[in-house]
Amino acid sequence: MSILILFLLLWIGFLDNYSLWARYQMNREKADLETRIEQLREETKELEEIIESLRSDPAYLEKIAREEYGMRKKGETVYQIREK
Repeated sequence: MSILILFLLLWIGFLDNYSLWARYQMNREKADLETRIEQLREETKELEEIIESLRSDPAYLEKIAREEYGMRKKGETVYQIREK
């Protein structure tokens, strides 16, 4: 009888597809995914703010074009300073 109880405890605890161990791992993975979802939501919000700034603020758009893409106005000379 005790062998049967021991077998059932091992089965419920570790061997079954829905064992306590498998449930623990799934809950941990779920928490990790929820954290990642929240990080991605925050990143999306920041990117939406940048997009809105680019659409509504011509000065910001010009700043990004100059700094990140090296664009210049017609007739303008651009000097790049390189640090050692």
